[in-house]
Amino acid sequence: MTVVIRDLEDADVDGVVALSLRAWAPVFASFEAVLGRAVYRHLYPDWRASQAAAVARVLRAAGMRVRVAVDDGRPVGFVAVVVHDGTHDEPDGGEVEMLAVDPVVQRRGIGRALLDDGVDQLRRAGVRIVAIGTGGDPGHAPARRTYEAAGFTALPLVRYYRLL
Repeated sequence: MTVVIRDLEDADVDGVVALSLRAWAPVFASFEAVLGRAVYRHLYPDWRASQAAAVARVLRAAGMRVRVAVDDGRPVGFVAVVVHDGTHDEPDGGEVEMLAVDPVVQRRGIGRALLDDGVDQLRRAGVRIVAIGTGGDPGHAPARRTYEAAGFTALPLVRYYRLL
């Protein structure tokens, strides 16, 4: 396998959305296990449709820098980063907005390569601090390991839900 990381092209969008849904299926299963069925169904009545729309929106967002990992002409992962303007809470900051790797090629260093590429994009744009968010649930454990191995420091935050 020879993976190349390059800028996203219009022809990549459908493939990137599809791989992201495969990549995040275990995360949404983890959400359901943690939240319970009732709260989960309220928050995510059709997670595939809402996640596909969210990914497509990020891929096309103004100011978003999207890079895609391609193997044999097919997208196998992507990273989307954004430079924050002066009105943002984090001065001189940028963010890794989304990152996903197709499950069929996970654990081969593609996620880390995409993360490093995204951070490099932000560094070249003059960013001094990079943020990335992820969940504390079991489904996000691989992401947390990747981010920590890349030198990111976690600031634990907790969000509670109660269905009325």
